[in-house]
Amino acid sequence: QVQLVESGGGLVQPGGSLRLSCVVSEFALEYHFIAWFRQAPGREREGVSCIASSHGSTYYKDSVKDRFTISMDRAKNTVYLQMNSLKPEDTAVYYCAADRYIWSSWSEPDEYAYWGQGTQVTVSS
Repeated sequence: QVQLVESGGGLVQPGGSLRLSCVVSEFALEYHFIAWFRQAPGREREGVSCIASSHGSTYYKDSVKDRFTISMDRAKNTVYLQMNSLKPEDTAVYYCAADRYIWSSWSEPDEYAYWGQGTQVTVSS
């Protein structure tokens, strides 16, 4: 059983930054894909970024690739999402997700069996 706990959300002004953290249960960080998704009210859940923990490859949604950075700290069993130059359209609940295998696309929610509880990010002046 993989457990994921997100933190770091909050209210930030446009142009500001936040860093989200996802603490992953031990061993899961070694062999899993860890992804960040977000869901705004009335919209479908969408993939934001993903990291393949075994080899460090990273993946991004086009609209965030120049602003967001995903990284991991194995010593802390934590995956981070550094979000810079935030825009109001980034407002959503952000979720951390994990699975050992990705069969089609990293950005498909159905690919992931394990999910955190989510953390709210609000970008507003």
